[in-house]
Amino acid sequence: MKDHIKNMAEVLKSLGDEKRLKIIKILASNKDEVFCVSDIAQQLGISQPATSQHIKVLKNVGILEENRRGFRVFYTINANVLAEYKKDIDELFKKAFEKCTCNFFCDKCPYNNKHQ
Repeated sequence: MKDHIKNMAEVLKSLGDEKRLKIIKILASNKDEVFCVSDIAQQLGISQPATSQHIKVLKNVGILEENRRGFRVFYTINANVLAEYKKDIDELFKKAFEKCTCNFFCDKCPYNNKHQ
């Protein structure tokens, strides 16, 4: 498994785009509805290929799940993964204001290695 800091950097990078944050908002705030790429693209006002690229980034970090129905693919939020990332981000900010106990040797840090 990737070390924790690299993984968090990947997650934060994936969340660092306005369109991807809007995709999360669309899906998370409409849990009773299903959305395919064309639905999301229409909501965002961008092309389906551009929307597919944003969805791919979010799927790669586990935030989105897909559900195939025939030829169509519908997307939902993986609430458990999103909650775990929230917990990790909260911990990251908490740790940011504490003195490093490992003298910045990240390979020895329990925070960096907690998911290995």
